[in-house]
Order: sequence, then structure tokens, then C-alpha cells
Amino acid sequence: MDDRTIDLIFSGSLESLPPVSSKIVRIFTSSTFTDTTMERNTLMAQCYPRLKDYCREKHGLEFQVVDMRWGVRDEATDDHMTTELCMKEIENCQRLSMGPNFVVFLGQKYGYRPIPTYIISSELQMLRDELANTGNDVSLLDTWYRKDSNAVPPVSVLQPISSILINFNNKRVPKLQQHDQALWWDTLARMQKLLRKAAHALYSAEKIDKDTMHNYFMSVTEREVINGILNVKNTKNHCLAYVRYINNINLQNLKKASLFLDILNRSLDNEASRLLANLRDERLPNKIESTNLQRYTVEWIGREGLDTETHEEYLQHFITHFYKNITKLVDRAMRKEDSSAQGQIVTEILQHLHACNNSVKVFYGREDDLERIQMYMTGDSEKPLVLYGEGGCGKTSLLAKAASLTSTEWFRGRKPISVIRFLGTTPDSSALTPTLISICQQISYNYMLPFDDIPVDLVPLTAHFKYLLNNATKEQPLILFLDSVDQLTGTQDANKVSWLPLRLPPNCKLLISCAAEANNPEVSNDYYLLRRMIDIEENFLEVTDLGEDLAMQVIRMWMKTAHRDLSNYQWRLVANAIGQCSLPIFVKLVFAEICRWRSYTKPQETHLASTVMDSIMMLFERIEKQHGRILVFHALAYITAAKSGLSESELEDLISLDDKVLDDVYQYHLPPVRRIPPLLWTRIRNDLPNYLSEREADGVSVMNWYHRQFRDTAKERYFKNMNMAFYFHSSIADYYLGIWGGGNPKPFKYTEIQRHRFNLTEKEGSADRKVPIQPLVFYSKDGNVSRYNLRKFGELPFHLVRSRRFQDLFENVLFNYEWLHAKLSSCPLQAVLSDFEDACVNVGDREATSDASYYVDRELMLVADALRLGGAILSVYPNMLAPQLVGRLLPEIGANPNVKMLLRQCDEKGPEHCACLPLYHCLHTPGGPLKYSLEGHQFAVFGFCLTSDFRYIVSISNKFITWDLSTSDLTREVNPGIQGIMQQMILSPDNRFAAAFTNNNQTVLLNMLTSEYVVIENPLPDDQPITAVFLLNAHLFILGPRKWCQFNMRGQMEEIHDVPSATDKFVVSTADFTSLEDYRLLLWTGDLEDQDMQLHYFTENGSAEILSFHSAMVLTEDKQKVYCCANSDHYQVMQFIFDKEAMKWIQERSLGRTPNDEVEALLQLKLDKAEETLLGTTSNGFVVWDVRASEPAPAVLALPHGVRNISTRILHSNSCMVSAARDFAVAGVRKNLYVWNLETCALLKVLDAHFGRIISLEPLTIGNWNSVITSSIDRTVKVWNINNIFEQVHVIDRHEVQVDCVRVCQEAGLAVTVTRGCVGVWDLQLGRLLARLADSPLGAIVTHAEITPDSRYIVSAESGNILIWNRLTEQVLFKDEQPGVQQITLLEGGAKFLAVSKSEATQGSNEGMRVNATGVVRSIPEGTKLYSFEYPVRCTPGVPFKPGVVTCDDSYIVVLGADKGARDCLYVYNARTGASMHKIPLRAASVKDVVSLIAMPHKAQLVALIDAEKGSIIDIRQKRVVRSVPKWGGSCTKDGKFGLYAPSRGGLELLELKHGTTVKTFIPKVAEGVFTVICMFNKTDEYVLYYHSGKKTLRVFRTQDAEMIANYRVQAELTAIESTEDGRAVVLGTVDGCVSALALADPDKADVVSFLTTLPSRDEEWKKKAEKLRATTRFKAAMSIAKLTTQFMASAGIPAHPDDVDDEEEEEAEQ
Repeated sequence: MDDRTIDLIFSGSLESLPPVSSKIVRIFTSSTFTDTTMERNTLMAQCYPRLKDYCREKHGLEFQVVDMRWGVRDEATDDHMTTELCMKEIENCQRLSMGPNFVVFLGQKYGYRPIPTYIISSELQMLRDELANTGNDVSLLDTWYRKDSNAVPPVSVLQPISSILINFNNKRVPKLQQHDQALWWDTLARMQKLLRKAAHALYSAEKIDKDTMHNYFMSVTEREVINGILNVKNTKNHCLAYVRYINNINLQNLKKASLFLDILNRSLDNEASRLLANLRDERLPNKIESTNLQRYTVEWIGREGLDTETHEEYLQHFITHFYKNITKLVDRAMRKEDSSAQGQIVTEILQHLHACNNSVKVFYGREDDLERIQMYMTGDSEKPLVLYGEGGCGKTSLLAKAASLTSTEWFRGRKPISVIRFLGTTPDSSALTPTLISICQQISYNYMLPFDDIPVDLVPLTAHFKYLLNNATKEQPLILFLDSVDQLTGTQDANKVSWLPLRLPPNCKLLISCAAEANNPEVSNDYYLLRRMIDIEENFLEVTDLGEDLAMQVIRMWMKTAHRDLSNYQWRLVANAIGQCSLPIFVKLVFAEICRWRSYTKPQETHLASTVMDSIMMLFERIEKQHGRILVFHALAYITAAKSGLSESELEDLISLDDKVLDDVYQYHLPPVRRIPPLLWTRIRNDLPNYLSEREADGVSVMNWYHRQFRDTAKERYFKNMNMAFYFHSSIADYYLGIWGGGNPKPFKYTEIQRHRFNLTEKEGSADRKVPIQPLVFYSKDGNVSRYNLRKFGELPFHLVRSRRFQDLFENVLFNYEWLHAKLSSCPLQAVLSDFEDACVNVGDREATSDASYYVDRELMLVADALRLGGAILSVYPNMLAPQLVGRLLPEIGANPNVKMLLRQCDEKGPEHCACLPLYHCLHTPGGPLKYSLEGHQFAVFGFCLTSDFRYIVSISNKFITWDLSTSDLTREVNPGIQGIMQQMILSPDNRFAAAFTNNNQTVLLNMLTSEYVVIENPLPDDQPITAVFLLNAHLFILGPRKWCQFNMRGQMEEIHDVPSATDKFVVSTADFTSLEDYRLLLWTGDLEDQDMQLHYFTENGSAEILSFHSAMVLTEDKQKVYCCANSDHYQVMQFIFDKEAMKWIQERSLGRTPNDEVEALLQLKLDKAEETLLGTTSNGFVVWDVRASEPAPAVLALPHGVRNISTRILHSNSCMVSAARDFAVAGVRKNLYVWNLETCALLKVLDAHFGRIISLEPLTIGNWNSVITSSIDRTVKVWNINNIFEQVHVIDRHEVQVDCVRVCQEAGLAVTVTRGCVGVWDLQLGRLLARLADSPLGAIVTHAEITPDSRYIVSAESGNILIWNRLTEQVLFKDEQPGVQQITLLEGGAKFLAVSKSEATQGSNEGMRVNATGVVRSIPEGTKLYSFEYPVRCTPGVPFKPGVVTCDDSYIVVLGADKGARDCLYVYNARTGASMHKIPLRAASVKDVVSLIAMPHKAQLVALIDAEKGSIIDIRQKRVVRSVPKWGGSCTKDGKFGLYAPSRGGLELLELKHGTTVKTFIPKVAEGVFTVICMFNKTDEYVLYYHSGKKTLRVFRTQDAEMIANYRVQAELTAIESTEDGRAVVLGTVDGCVSALALADPDKADVVSFLTTLPSRDEEWKKKAEKLRATTRFKAAMSIAKLTTQFMASAGIPAHPDDVDDEEEEEAEQ
């Protein structure tokens, strides 16, 4: 495609359009019938299925074969239409096929030579006269040819055989049928002879030309070759030919020989042989390339001549050659395809331009409507123009005609850009997001703007689309034509048209159409919405029916174009029908029907319906009569049942699996392959011209009804019986499940007629239907994913739901790990979630009991919500599906068998995608009150806003983060690089901009479309602090106490204003602008103790009288009503209304008072979205007024004793909201959510919501949402589902601050964590935080901790002290002061420990200064000091301490110190005595800036020093450098042979430490940015663990083969990691205080699944078992203590007292 053509397509021009690139390989196979049966059957059985798989798997193409010879029955011969259908099919193949489209097989048979079905009557008269003049009887021609005067010019039509020989198709009486069939073939031979004789005579007399004569001699095969090859320009890329010669055909067996030769009167037909030789040996080779022509010579063998066994070698070569050549042509065609973004959008635009052209071709009339559209196009209206009317009234055609006139006539002299979309006709125009993306791409191309700027998220995308409209110019106006906007899916809410621009810029016009039917409010819903949005009557144009006169004119024009006419009687019938209905769709149906009428058609067969539905019913009925009711019924029912249509091959497959159809089709036959003959469906489709449209769905070209009326009629006709609807949906479900694919034979029963006719003894058989397998994923030969089965993903869930096969749905789709993973990997998350939503809607009436339905619903919502919660991660890392589901849903396996089944699959199959699986529940579980926890901020979230469509949350801290509320996806993150924290945020009314000011008086203005931002330094004079910001669509306002500044959206100041009413007492608190002239300022005293305030209202007519009040106020949305406290004696709320004439506020009423309103301060007032409820915040609780009531009474919601609301900012305090059903009130105070019953005012629940104070709370109660959103100091935003507010919460244990260090005790299954405030003890089997150890709980600063291998003791460093804890009793056994501890290391298997501390550097110390470090070795648990030593270390600010190491045999302690010159050197001490052994200077070793020390694990005398460039291995006994290893980062295997190199800029290599060479590359040297990298071997050296802080992923590699087995995306930044001793798991500590234990479930290990299944978390009974065990232990402990106490008291002579059991002893015994 050249550049000019591409430019024209993008501009929406309709001139000389190239064809649309196809998704089909459609091959017409031409051959004679009887002599190629063996080859065609072999191709069908062995080659076509392979080609189908190849095209589908490699290129995503549908492979279809049109073999018009296969399965042809007598009915096809009856109406003589086969030849005409063949020519149409060749044309279709040439139009549609990608690459090859025609293959011919020629042998030694010229083939069937029919007489013409149609002969121009004048020509037939010449032939008849010639015959009559030569004395021939022409009565035969007069009998079989009838003149059709309705054709222009008149045509003589060969009559259907059965109209004269009535038993020709009578299979029920075989003798009669045989008689009539023999009679027909005799009659045909006589007519052939007559016509050829006459034609030859006329040619000799030069009355007709040679081609006209040849028409009476030509075989069907030659006619096909002429159309398929000889008349084709480019045969190289589209055509193949196979020629086969058979030597020594046995002419003695004439019956067999006649199958392979043309036999006439028991001898060779020389005329046919001559015609064949001319075609096969001359014209064909002269036209087709030699590479595309293959010749074979074979021998005649035995009685059969040709047989699959005797000619196996020939057949194998033939099908191999056929396969290779077809794939070669397909590959060649695909290489030419433009698969770029531009290529894809060209294909999309072309489809709509062709649809537009097709509509324009048949358009006629409606001049008045077109004139009105032209006036709109050339006028100055800035609103869209809406075409509306009932279905089938011609809106689409009118819109298409307007589009064609726009590009040709209405804008002459200019270059209009026409954006034309017939919405719902292509996949990229069916949903809103892809539609808008493609429109934005088209506009951007024309105005030379980059595609990269186009957002993919709906809200910014919609705004960007509106922004692009501004590029229209007078020379290049922009005109958009959007047909059927009501057909769009994927809009944010019920309002499908809210995204449309309501104000168009100059030189931009928008023409849209939508359905409006007076008696169908559901269909008209979007029309009524548009009426409310566009309130100008002139912008609505009703498209009515054509009217009788115009309809008749249109039909006469169409008939003229079709070269048809009618008799006067027939025209009267048409006029009567049009008088009943003149809708264009009806007129089209009438036209299609009357085109069939001949002048000799009987009056009883010329009937027309009077309504659209009746007309379509008549059409269906006629096609059923003509082609067989069952076949047509089932074929059309399958198309109607499909979610998004069916491809031709899918339909053929479905019919071939449908034994009801095949029993009907084959009741008198036994087919060689039990499939439907392709010709049968081709004949049906041919009788449905233009009623089935072709569109793309899931990357495949599919057929679907072109109009809603056809779908509705088909449903009415075929789905009235619900059992039939179930049958068709179930059959399609079976097809996509692949039950009978890949050669699996499907059983069937022989019909009685078949058994009788073919003497069958068996009642049943089975046959391979040659349908494809339906895997979820297609793989290439090397095992990589080549593509996904999108058709299966789109259709299967839909049909399983509608066939009520819920168990299959659960097992194969919704609770099937492989399905979920494959669909997530290839489709958006919303596509996966919509399957769950569809099931939830339809599963309700499946169950007999509502309880059962509830549990199934709950399971569905659990998995769906788990996917939503993990949406942000899964959209980027679909391989994280198993860890996400396991981590979230483990607590729910007990009561939910389907969830348990899914998690079992996660354990079994998940490791193939991610081998890190949680050992226990470690992620938030859905189903409770919390819907989403939105994380990503690094500081407190001081504010957030909901976009006006309630689809997105925009939040602020030191950056802006936007989340999608429907999926929880983080859709945008913008870091403006400011120093402070943003305090207050506001969105512009059109949501294009956001603004916020910071605590250091900077203002950030963010473009929400492009993510560009401007940071504005404080513009206020005299360093006035910023008190508020406000946004209009085109202006930003920054307010200070006495001034306010006006900016444009580029961040440029336009004006600075004085606050006219600011005084010494009153300064600006906040503002509210409607426009530049209409705004309100709120002034206050500036002192939280003095609550007096004033509202100043400014309009274009001047300023209003000041309204004075105190404490709290709120304005309604229209700014005409205010609620506030106006009486200084109490806090009663008054309602004021604005009087525009008097320009002052007038008190309208007082709201009901609360009991303590004289003393209890009102801190805040808010209105709900509907402005029906007023919400007040008081010191001790909340007050709710229903302001709809004439005398609103307060509902007082008290907080528990000791909990109070405070106000840190004027008018701002803790917020409250009311649920959608107005039954609950929810408030956020401190860290908790409080829930009250609104009717009784009783406090129902206190929910532990956040780890820090809640800052903001906003309701989300629109549509199906009944939620509350909170943000907190803990850096999260959370969305809470009020419907689930009372459901059980599965708590995840965590620390309140980040985990700094993790140590694992494998023997006891415990982990010890270090956080700033305590030492945590964790149960790694259950994920429980067993203990928080801190000696001074309120002010502890913990830096280090170690647990002994036997798990009995923990050594920690806390607040300058060393402590030894008894882990069981949680008591401190030893405590000693040792400030500045830098390291704790266990010695001798936990019998001793080394604590190294460093004294603080004095003030003013320089880099070269040395300070002393002290190492103290103590015994465990006594804490006895065994020895200590001191050594000097370098003091360099900002450089961390380098911990010492203990050699692998526990003999030496090696530390890094400094010599007198402050240069690095090693000090070596005896680990048993503390004696100094050596001091090893490092100057000679050329080691500088040591990063860390490593004790080599395999040799006790070797220690490695790691610096930025290398690792140096030193022998501490011989005091020399053994070798240097370049790049080594310090990690090494236990045998000391291998190390790792992991630079912070990216890459990971395995080094061989002896020679320093790279032996394996885990991650290539790719630039991933400079980030923190944690890299280590696990404890068994089987795996390499690599954490990258930029990606937040933990990658796990097998050491042996460098294969990545996991890419685990952590929830929060990783701060600590440790491997278990057995190497089966890793323990992660994160910045949010969570501890996760992950199994390393290597799929190559056989015992992985059994290991996972034995974990307590996988056993739904483990809680009960644990409780039972605990109770048993407690009982035994109590008995033991009682026994000991009794013995002790008896020996001491003290009477027994059973109540004096020491609690601590009991607990220790219990443990």
C-alpha cells in the first residue's frame, strides 16, 4: 500500500479503496468428480486438519476449504445452481483469502458439461430457429426452458428437474426415483446434443462468436479454471495446479475406466479429450508459474486402478507437496502484512470505509434530511447532531451518505478529515476503549501528532480524545460519524454516552445515531440520556420510514440496477406491502424477495409479509423448505447462539458434530468422512445475501446477523423452546471444550433407512469429525507460546453459563488455574472478571435452595475479588496468579470446595509459571469488608479525589497516584520531585487537571492526560502562606490569607487579586469558583480557638451581603443554599438560601437540635452526593440530618468513651458517610472505622482499618457501589464494601514498621525478625506473629537479633543493651549495657555469641580518624563474659560498619580494622580465647574500600574481601592474597567454587571462583536502571535469589541450568530475605512490616506437590486440630503443675490450694 493510499484512508476518503486484509485462508479446490475422489478424501483426512492447525497456531488465521464436489447430493443438481454457486465461491475466495485461493486437480477426464441454466431469450430463439430450420424437434427445449420476462433483457431459465420429473428426489420410493433420474440424464444428453449442434451451426454462419459457442461445450471444471487461474493477474501468490496422468488404464472394465476418462457410447469421447488437452497441456501451463504446477504419472494397478494402499507413496508425496506449497503461500502473504500499530489501524478504518461505501451504493432519496445535515455541517453549531429512529429505519445509510457527501461535495476546496465508525461491527469498535484509541490514532495521524501520547486508561483517554478535537482547522475540518453509539460496551457506568463531547471546538462536527423506539424504553435509554445532555431540539433529527412513494421509488431504482422488472400484478403486491410498512430494512427484505420472482411464478408463490419480523420469518421459512428444515434451523441457531458470531469453519465443525443434522443430511447415504458437505452451507448463505455480515472477533473473521431485527427474529423462531437454546449453547460449549477434537471419534446411531439400505448389522458407529483440538495455548515447535486461543476465551464461558452447565464452568473455567492463567496472559483483567460477573448473574436460579446459591455466589466473588485485589500485579505479571490466589484464599478452603480445588491446582500447576508459592495466608483475603488496599505511596496520603465518573481515585502524598476503582490497577504515578508533602488536592470540572499545594507552599499543577506537571513556587507577596487552591477548566487559583493569584494551565500567572474583604481579623480560608466572575470566598479569624467565619459571594452583578456564622458550614452543589451555625449561643444548624434579587442570604429554616449543642462543638459539615443527608462532626461523635424532611431531626451517633474527634484545620475533622440503603453510617476516627445503625443510632462494629490515623474518608455509593474510601498516615488508600462490613475478617499478622532483618530457625519452624521497635517471633508454618519482644515496649530501639539453632534463646541488641531472651517464657535472662552494637554472631552452634560495638565518633572528626570497636564474646544463656577484644576502625561519615566473620571451623574471628595510617587491615583473633593472632595489612593486596568480609565456607584459613570491582581471597595463616576474582560480589556456594556477580545497574552472572570466569549468565547485561539489588544463593546452593528494588521482583534461578523458575512480584519493597536450611523455602521481610514465607516449588522436583499438600495451611481442619492440640497440651500442663504443687506442698506441710497455679509456669509447661 503506497503512502498516498494510506493518507487517503486516514483522511476517511471513500475513493478507490483497497481490499481489507483478511484473517482467512480460503481455498477453492477445483477438480472433476469421480477421478479425484481418492486424493480429495486423503486431503480431507490427513492434510486439511494439519493446515487448519498451522494457520491457526502460527498466524491466527482460519483455514477453510471450498470443495464443491464433496458430498454433493441430488438436490444440488435439481435447481442447476451448482455452476453459478461455484463461480460465486471462487470470487469469494479471491476476495477473502490470505495467500492461496485456488487449487485445481486435473487428470484425464474433462468432466461434467452441463447445459446453461440461463440463456438470453433472443439467443435461445436463434438456436431454436436454427434447429427447427434443419428439421429437429425443439419441443424438448420448449418444455425445459421458460422465458422470464422479469429479467432485463428477458432470459430463458432451465426449469428445476423435480418440477417436471417429480420423483427425481423421491428417495422414499427408490424405483420411481431411479426411473426419473435415468430419464433426466437421457433428456440432458439429448438437449446437450441439440444445443451444441445449433451453436456450432450459428458459429459457422458467423451469427455468434467462438466464446458463445464454447459456452455450450465447456465443462464445469474448465469454467472454474478460467475464473480461478486463466483470468487472474497474480497466479504466483494465489494459485496451485496438480496434473496427474494414469498409464495403462484398463478399458476392458468400462465401468471403472469411465470414472477416470470421458466415455461416450462405450468408447473414448474424443471431443472431451481434445478440449481437456487444450486446457491442461496448453492454456494452463502457459498461464501458471512452473513452481506452482506439479505433475504426477502413476500406473493403473489391479481392478480398482487407483487405491490408497497401492498408491500410498504417490499420495504421501502429493499431500506433503500440497501442505508445503499452501504453507509457503500463506507465509509469503503474511510477510507482506503490516502488523504495526499503523497497519492495524489502517485495517480498522478500511473496514468502516467499505461498510460506508456499501451503504451509499444502495442509498436513494431523503434529500430533506441530507439538506438539514448539510446545514449542520456548514453551520456554527457546537453540539453533536443526533440521528434517531426505530431499528431498521435507515439511520446507518443516512449517516453513511452524509459521510460520502462530506468528503466529496459539502467541503469542496477544503480537505476534511472524516472519522467514520459503524460501532459494534468490528472488535475494535465494539468496546469504548479500543474505539477511542483507534479514533485518537486516526486524528493524530492526520494532524501529525505521535501515537505515543494516546493514553490507554479510559478517563484520560476520553479527555485526550476531546483535546484532539481542537486540532481542527478551517482548511482541514474534522468531522466524526459514529453510528449506533448505543451499541458500545465497556463504558464506565450505565450511561453509555457520557463520554461524548457536548461542546465541539470550531471546525469540528459530530454526527451520531442511536435507536429510539416509543414502545421499547430499554432500547431508547441512550436516546433519552442524549436528550438530557444535548438540550437543543434542532440537534435531533428523526429518521422516519421512507414513506410509500419514496419506498416504491427506491425499489424501482434497485430493480433497475439489478436488471429486473415485475408484472403489473406483482407490482401491485409490492405496493400493498409497502403501504403496510416502509422502513428501509423492510424495503430491503421485499426487494430481496421480489428479485426471485419470475414472470411465470405462480400467484400463490408471490406472497409478501406486512412487518419486518414476519418478512424475516418468511425468509427463514423459505430457506428451510428449500435446503431442509433441520439443517437451516441448526445452522442459523448456532450463529444466533454465538456470543460474537462464528467463522465459517467453526459453523461447519459444529454442524459436523451435530448428529441431528447429519442424520437428516445422510439418511440415504454413508459418507466417507462424517462431516457436513461445504456446499450445503454455501447454498444457504447464498440465499441470505447481506443479512449475515462478516466482522472480526478474537482475531478471527466471523459471521453474525447484520441487524438486531434478524437476531431477534431468529431467537423468536429457534429459541422459543428453552431446551433447544440449552442444546445449541451446550453443543458450542462442547466444541470449544475440544471434547471431539484432535481425532477423537464421536459416536452416532445409524438411521433405520441407512441400516436397511446398506445392510448394516450394527446400530451404532463412531467417526472422527475432523474438528480441531481446542487448547488454551498454542505452542511453537521449540515449546514457546505462539498465541492464545482467544476464541475459546471469548465463547466458552458464555455458552457454559447459558446451557446451565455450571459444574463444567467451574471445573474448566472459573476455578481452573490453567484457564485463568492463560486468559490473564492474553486478555485484560476485566475480560476475566466479566466471566465471573456473568456467572454470578445467572447462577442464582440454578440451585434449588437459596443457601446453595449463596455459597456458589460467594465462591465466585471470592476468586473475582482476589483477582481484583491482585489486579495491579497480575496485569503486569500474570505468572503471579498462583502466588496471589494462594496467598489470599487459603483461609477460605474449608467451606468452599471450588476454591479448594482451584488452590490445589495452583500448588500443582502454578510452579510451572512461578515457583514461589506462599506457605501460608499472607495477602489480604477478599470477601470481608476490605475490597481493595491501594498501595504505592511512600508517605502519608493527605488527600484524594474521585473522578466525576467515579471510575478513578486520584491521590496525593509527595506524588500523584491514580487507581482504577473497577480493577484496583495503578494506572498512573507522577512524581513531581517536590520537597514537601501535598496537603489539599482538587480536580478541574472536566477532570483534565489536578492541583495541590504542599506544606512548604509550593503548588503542583498536573495535566491528567499527559502526566506533565508544573511546580509553582509561592506566588503570594510577603511570603504569605498558601491556604487553598482551586481549579476551573482553564484556570488555577492560588489563595493566601489576603491575596489570590490566577494562573493559566501552563502555570503562567495571569492576575493577582486583593481579597476585597480581608481585614486584620478575617483572612481567607478557602474559595469556590464557578467562573471568573462568579465565586465565593470563606474567611476566618486564623485562630482555631476563635471559630467566627464569613462567606463572601461575588457575582458579575456585584458582591452579595456577607453571611456571618461560626464553627462549620457547607454549600450545596448549585451554591444557592448553605448550612451553617449562625447563632453564637449554640451549635444549631441553620439553612440559608440565596436571594439573587436582594443579593443576600435568607434564613430558610433551622434543623433539629442535638441534646448537647450548647456545649458540644460542631467541627465539620458535609452533604452526601444526592444532597439529601447532612452529616455533622461533633467532638464526641456524629450527627445525621435527613434534609428532605420538613423538620429534619438529628440522628446522634456517639463515639465510645475516651474516643474524640479533633480538628487540626478549620472546617475539617473526621468524616462520616451514609450507606446506599441509608441503613448504616460509617465514620473514620483514629485508626478505626465505626459503624452505626442509622435507625437506632447504636454502634454496631468497630473495624481495625489502618495502621495509622485515617486522614480522609469519602463515600462511593453510586450504581452498584456501596462503599467507603479511606486514606491514612500508613500510606494506603482503602476501599471498603459496606455490604460486607459484618463479615469475618482474616487477619494477617504484621509489624507496624518495616522489617530490618530476618533469621530462620529451621528446626522449630520459626523466624525471628528485627524491627525498630521489637524482635518478632514468627511461626513459619502458620504465618502467626507469636511474640513481640521488647524490654522497654514504649521506647525500644532494636537493631540486631539472632536465634539459637535449638530455638530456645534469642540474643538481641536493644537501646544500648545486649539481651538474652528465653523464647518460650518471653523473659529476659540476661541484660548488660553495650552501646553502639553493630553485629551479633552466634558461635559454636549457639553456645556463645559475639557482639561487636563501635564507639561514636566525636564531633568534628575527619575522614582519616580512627575509633575503637569492641568485640565481646558471652555464653548463652548465662551471658557470662568469656573474653573481649578491641581494634581500631576507620571513621568515615556515611560509610556503614563492616561486620567481622568467623571462619568455617569456628577457630578464628576476622575483623576489618584500620592501621595507624587509617588504612584497611585485617585483625585475626582466636575464637576460643580471644587472643590476637595476626594483623594483616592490605596495602600490598591492592584492596581498597572494602565493602564486606566473607569467610570462605570450604577452607578455614581463607577469607574474602569484597570491594566494588573484585573479590580478593586471603589466606589468614600465611597472610597473603591467594587470588583476586574480578566482578565477584561476595555470595558463594558452600564448596567455595562459585560466586555471583550482580551489578546494581542490571545483569546477573555465575562466576567460577578459581579462574574468575563467567560460567553462566542468569540475566543478560541489560540496563534496568541503578537500583538496590539483593543477590544470594539459597542455603543448599540449588537456587540463586535475585531481588531488584526497581521492579520489586524476586527472581529465582536454578543454579544448575540458569533457568528462571520464578519472577515473584513482592507486595511492598523487600528489606530482608533469608533461606531455610533445607532450601525448600525463603522468608521475606518487607517495608510494610509483613513477613512472608515462600516455598521454592521447583517444578522439576517430584516431591514438590506432596510437600505443599502436607502444609497445615492446605488442611482445612488445621485450625480445629491446632485448637484441640492446644487444649490437650494445656490440660496436661495443668495436671503436671498440679501434681508438682501437691508434692511440693506435701513435703513442706502446706495444705493444697489449687488456685495458686503460677501463670508463667503454666505457660512454660504448655509450650
